[in-house]
Amino acid sequence: MLGRIVVVPDRPLRVVSLAPSLTETVYALGRGDWLVGVTEFCDYPPEARSKPRVGGIAAPSLERIVSLAPDLALTTAEGNSRNTMEQLERLGIATFALKPDSYAGVIGSIETLGRVLGAERAAWRVVQEIQERVRTVRTAVADRPRPRVLYLIWADPMIAAGAASYINDLLGLAGGQNVVKERTVPYPRLDWEQVIGRAPQIILVADHRAGAGRTASAAAVTPREWLEWQAVPAIRSGRVVPIPGDTVLRPGPRVGEGLARLAQAIHREPGERQESR
Repeated sequence: MLGRIVVVPDRPLRVVSLAPSLTETVYALGRGDWLVGVTEFCDYPPEARSKPRVGGIAAPSLERIVSLAPDLALTTAEGNSRNTMEQLERLGIATFALKPDSYAGVIGSIETLGRVLGAERAAWRVVQEIQERVRTVRTAVADRPRPRVLYLIWADPMIAAGAASYINDLLGLAGGQNVVKERTVPYPRLDWEQVIGRAPQIILVADHRAGAGRTASAAAVTPREWLEWQAVPAIRSGRVVPIPGDTVLRPGPRVGEGLARLAQAIHREPGERQESR
């Protein structure tokens, strides 16, 4: 998906995944037994936790990866550095990059990985399940108002999902309007002056805590100083909503579930509890 030519052996492979979304996709395609290494952040499905760890996403251990003797390393264009890909290639490890930078890119990544791993039928089923979930959500929100939404990847410092990110597409599908319109970078850093100027009616904040519950309070993921910014409509009305980050921030087979969470958070009434399922 980066325009590179990668030769992948046509046989069962020893695969290293360098992103949680890729690990989830490999399992969803029925190829979890091919995985010989994953990052320290790969925790879903539960079976992934027993796989050998190769370090973080941005700077995995090349020595550890080489020791696992993989036939193929899977990377993402946004999460993994080009330098990591080039180093792996120099070490003789075929490296295949996915680029899920839009909703269509997420679907394309699953289909592409299905071809790479010889699991086209499984990829088709995964894509059909996602698209059915998307159709259900779009139908449910079709006649509802489209509030202005700010989705924060991180609360302190404030890092938002911009118009060049796949999350921008998910917000639109969920019945919201992303207040970050710039396409210069996918995830820009904002200050309070910019947030006030955009006047979000709802602020969604990714909850990165392990096992984050769906009924977590905003206080658990935002600094107390936020209460001082009453000029922001979302803060003034109490529409700051934590969202478990795993499904929304992982552009893989659970993206339909993440979309449903976004739609529920955007359209529920102030004070209404988020459903636990």
